Amino acid sequence: MPDTALLPRRGLLLILSSPSGAGKSTLTRNLIEQDHAIKLSVSVTTRRRRASEIDGVHYRFIAREDFEEMRERGDLLEWAEVHGNFYGTPRRPVEQTIASGEDMMFDIDWQGTKQIVSKMAQDVVSVFILPPSMVELQNRLERRAEDSAEVIARRLRNAREEIAQWEVYDYVLINDDLQRTFGELRAILDAERLRRDRHPALRGFVDGLLDDQT
Repeated sequence: MPDTALLPRRGLLLILSSPSGAGKSTLTRNLIEQDHAIKLSVSVTTRRRRASEIDGVHYRFIAREDFEEMRERGDLLEWAEVHGNFYGTPRRPVEQTIASGEDMMFDIDWQGTKQIVSKMAQDVVSVFILPPSMVELQNRLERRAEDSAEVIARRLRNAREEIAQWEVYDYVLINDDLQRTFGELRAILDAERLRRDRHPALRGFVDGLLDDQT
């Protein structure tokens, strides 16, 4: 009989979304560092690179004209305009990852989530991260010290629109304690990896068990 640990599994797409400052990026980074079985989808964006960001690691920073060409060719699985900038997910790396049985994580907003779900619903696990309060969200944005007061005010206004989309997601976590929230995220990923429909080879394995006359 085959080793069940070696049965091929179809990869999943783990989507994390949240208002800016709710902790999504920290959770994403921690999961990538601790779980080597999942890789981060690197989006393309037309916004300017922050001082703490590395091109090709956090995002691929491209010109607006290049983004528009990718969109017109159908090279983007999803795209959205957020805070006056464009973001998108290149299609080919996602399809290759899923086909090879690996998992991919997305740090995208609700607009991108809805687009991916519309195309690959069976492969998606979506999680929305909420702040414990709007006051705490503002404090986190100010402590980050990467945006102007005007940008922070705009992000807080947009946060309400983003939070209103919480019912689009499979899971919703309130990030009032980073360690606890990270543990909940790990539990979701572990459970979703074990779903029967992500293991197409199980049918053959079960048939073999039923045919075994010992």
